Amino acid sequence: MEYRTLNNGNKMPHLGLGVFRVQNDDTAKNAVKHAIESGYRSIDTALVYKNEQKVGEGIREALASTGLKREELFITSKLWFDDFGRENVKRGYNQTLENLGLDYLDLYLVHWPGLDEKVMIETWKGMEDLYREGSVKNIGVSNFNITHLETLKTHTSIKPVINQIEFHPYLTQTDLIDYLNKEDIQPESWSPLMNAEILNDATIQEIAEEIGKSPAQVVIRWNIENGVITIPKSVTPSRIEENINVFDFALDEKHMKKIAMLNQNKRIGPDPLVFNGQ
Repeated sequence: MEYRTLNNGNKMPHLGLGVFRVQNDDTAKNAVKHAIESGYRSIDTALVYKNEQKVGEGIREALASTGLKREELFITSKLWFDDFGRENVKRGYNQTLENLGLDYLDLYLVHWPGLDEKVMIETWKGMEDLYREGSVKNIGVSNFNITHLETLKTHTSIKPVINQIEFHPYLTQTDLIDYLNKEDIQPESWSPLMNAEILNDATIQEIAEEIGKSPAQVVIRWNIENGVITIPKSVTPSRIEENINVFDFALDEKHMKKIAMLNQNKRIGPDPLVFNGQ
């Protein structure tokens, strides 16, 4: 596993397992357990996914089966709109810890910026409170654009370590990525495989065939070579294993340019400028 160093000096695995739209049953538990047993050290969930309980079970079972220690894992979850506001952040965080059966998170994210700037600022101050008291190792945001981040910069004192955004070959968000790199905020991609849509792209398939890798491995490797942390989702054991097997090859400049040219500014998720959780 390769790691990225965050702006506070902490390190985060460059690849992890996402569990968006995974049921809160043995599917989630088994996927998480198999991922950790297969070498994953980062697991990404969220309160609104409603699967934190089974994700926590998978973590505990994997720790028991592998002999790993909790501190060798990097667990992320996210604060939902219901717990926005400085006075509510701790409530949301504690609920997530209870669901997961953990004492702390390695990374806690504000899931969306929302439409109320004042509430967004106060919510981030609540995240700063958690960080200052040592309850969480790292704090960041998700789905924030440049304007949101500039607002936080003006009104708060701790910079997010991460901005988790929709990022894939059809939505490269170049201006945002450039801004994050300039500001030393680590970009992280959710749904990097576009719910498998991007795997059917002719260019991706052509490159995969040329280098003897799968389309998914090509896209994940493209994320990594762009310096973007990525969390592909799968519940299929063979694909979980395939998705982590991306550290033994590289894409050349020609491949990187071909993939970058696929950008269509196409979203599969909501637009952060208009989304309020509904």
